[in-house]
Amino acid sequence: MIKKLIGTWGEERAADHLRKKGYRIVAVGYRSRYGEIDLIIADREYVAFVEVKTRKDGDFSEAWEAVNRQKQRKLRQTAQMWLIENESELQPRFDIMEVYAPQGVDTQDPKIVHWEDAFQ
Repeated sequence: MIKKLIGTWGEERAADHLRKKGYRIVAVGYRSRYGEIDLIIADREYVAFVEVKTRKDGDFSEAWEAVNRQKQRKLRQTAQMWLIENESELQPRFDIMEVYAPQGVDTQDPKIVHWEDAFQ
């Protein structure tokens, strides 16, 4: 329960960060039979499928490292389902966002790292 709460909190912070960078939030928590995509965002060029990873810190490992080949495969399959359901002329890409929150949901200013085009 706490992990889900922290994950949702991180996704909200990531979405706010992306809006400030000029992205439009297209979908939150899109699900297919293959898995879930945390955020789907768009700008004038791209529709990006974003995996958000929230961690206390990066001491043990960086958050992006949790997006292994198996997770990437599930994200690709889920993105394909979304693209079938939502025709788009925008170029697709996969992003990873790291949200570091040392005090959990009480963190006032989390560190956010946005990896654009993180994998193919």
